[in-house]
Amino acid sequence: MKNNTDRIKKIVMIAMFSAIAFVTTVLCGYFPKVAGFLSLEVKDAVIVLCSLILGPLPGLVIAILVPIVESFTISATGWYGLIMNALSSATFVLVTGAIYKYKRTLYGAIVGLLAGIFSVTAVMLLANLFITPLYLRYMLGVPATMSTVVEMIPTILLPFNFIKATLNAALVLLLYKPVSTSLKKMRVLEYTKTDVFKNANTKYRSAVVTAVSLAMIVLSFVIIFFVLKA
Repeated sequence: MKNNTDRIKKIVMIAMFSAIAFVTTVLCGYFPKVAGFLSLEVKDAVIVLCSLILGPLPGLVIAILVPIVESFTISATGWYGLIMNALSSATFVLVTGAIYKYKRTLYGAIVGLLAGIFSVTAVMLLANLFITPLYLRYMLGVPATMSTVVEMIPTILLPFNFIKATLNAALVLLLYKPVSTSLKKMRVLEYTKTDVFKNANTKYRSAVVTAVSLAMIVLSFVIIFFVLKA
């Protein structure tokens, strides 16, 4: 009976995180695009939160499910956007979630998020080389080749992907404690001895994490909207 209850709770939380991730994508659609086609989205923060709380596999499910729903509802980028969105979210979730799964401490969470930032940046740059020329050529009607994309890497693609991943990581650090605490109070999530905030549940550390996260978020928005000129 307990196993069935736990399974139902997990399904409900996956559905909840999926809905929130989709809503954030809809809201972020009002942000201006960088270079005319790069979208600033924070849904990866929601998906990574799910992977830290429930595990990498539920996070991966959402990372694939939400882009599919997007492609049939609000997205105008076709299969190009579907592949890029799923690839970005899945990379972030698997790298961060896998590291945190075996090191459930604040240190493990930070290391996982840093690894996720660099992994997403690298994977997306590689994907940009092959997919972006096709998108620019066939969806936007802009004559583009791989060399065109290579020229965009140092000034647009590299900083954008890195800052976007950093923004999502900062949101995860900022939201993990209030979200997990709320779920525990609602008895949807059980407290465990290895929980990251049991090992780092001091006012000082919480204040530092919050301050650093807010600073990273503000800096990310400043760079994207004023330096990269979204």
